[in-house]
Amino acid sequence: QEVEGIREERNNVAKKMKGKLEPSERERLVEEGKNLKESLVTLEEDLMKLQDELQHVARSIPNMTHPDVPVGGEDSSAIRNEVVGSPREFSFPIKDHLQLGKDLDLMDFDSAAEVSGSKFFYLKNEAVLLEMALLNWTLSEVMKKGFTPLTTPEIVRSSIVEKCGFQPRGDNTQVYSIDGTDQCLIGTAEIPVGGIHMDSILLESALPLKYIAFSHCFRTEAGAAGAAAKGLYRVHQFSKAEMFVLCRPEDSESFHNELIQIEEDLFTSLGLHFKTLDMATADLGAPAYRKFDIEAWMPGLGRFGEISSASNCTDYQSRRLGIRFRPSEPLQTGSKKGKANLPSTKFVHTLNATACAVPRMMVCLLENYQQEDGSVVVPETLRPFMGGIEVIKPKLR
Repeated sequence: QEVEGIREERNNVAKKMKGKLEPSERERLVEEGKNLKESLVTLEEDLMKLQDELQHVARSIPNMTHPDVPVGGEDSSAIRNEVVGSPREFSFPIKDHLQLGKDLDLMDFDSAAEVSGSKFFYLKNEAVLLEMALLNWTLSEVMKKGFTPLTTPEIVRSSIVEKCGFQPRGDNTQVYSIDGTDQCLIGTAEIPVGGIHMDSILLESALPLKYIAFSHCFRTEAGAAGAAAKGLYRVHQFSKAEMFVLCRPEDSESFHNELIQIEEDLFTSLGLHFKTLDMATADLGAPAYRKFDIEAWMPGLGRFGEISSASNCTDYQSRRLGIRFRPSEPLQTGSKKGKANLPSTKFVHTLNATACAVPRMMVCLLENYQQEDGSVVVPETLRPFMGGIEVIKPKLR
């Protein structure tokens, strides 16, 4: 208000200067204009600082929470559906995916550690084919549900990361920032896909927009340690196929159910033993109104491990990204000309869900499909995408 008041005063002074004035009056107005300009510069600087501070505080406020979400920490999360399948019973000593990868010559962590650092890896031989098969099979299955395939940029502006609800700075950030720039490596395709329609008004008839996006993902994994972080389970770089939906607010809950159903169908087709959790409030993260996680049985770890999540972010991201839609029906006015006003715009709702995070899927497949002779059976659904390979066998030395 102060800035606007001073700007108005400057405009009034400028108007007076246009008329015929006594030299003394003109000199007074010139001096007054100069003082107002100096005051305005100082005030505008203060205003920018306040606006930045306001945005910083606002970004710390998370989304609202669905009334049915369990309250508490991760231990309070509730099983959404019955557990699918049952853990496989082995009649021989089982290996974890690290040992299987070494014995079958599928991955190399040691060389990657020398080249790039810890938590990086090379895939080799059939593991490369398995990654491609997983991604191509997933894309083909999800596209049948009306999703548009995308590949995305893997470097984005920090502002986009923030608008999607992630923190690109800070001690425990999961985001890699590029020094000397305002850019970051993406941790998920959700970020660049969310930015496609930034600052735009969509037609209601164009909704929903459903994407299946492939990208590489990069995460610092700050604070991650322990046995559960070994091998492929927690790495700095990996391939992922991500589903993303933009829809009308009244449709987001049904699309959330659709996304989790697609995930469950995919993992059932691969023969996995898994459970779906309705995640508790403390484990939602800033953007999510509600989040369902799927955890699959990993025999080598001897426990369930997260392989996917599906989040309804309502309008949390769209407000920050400026993604609106205009309802189809115009509002009629009572004007004599009989013209109709365009209805006011509304924010879309955004949802995201993991279709396939390759490393954790590999952990599940290698450990669950291992055989007593050290080989690994390829699930039937993936064989057409692996050139017909049915079994990954130990290499002859």
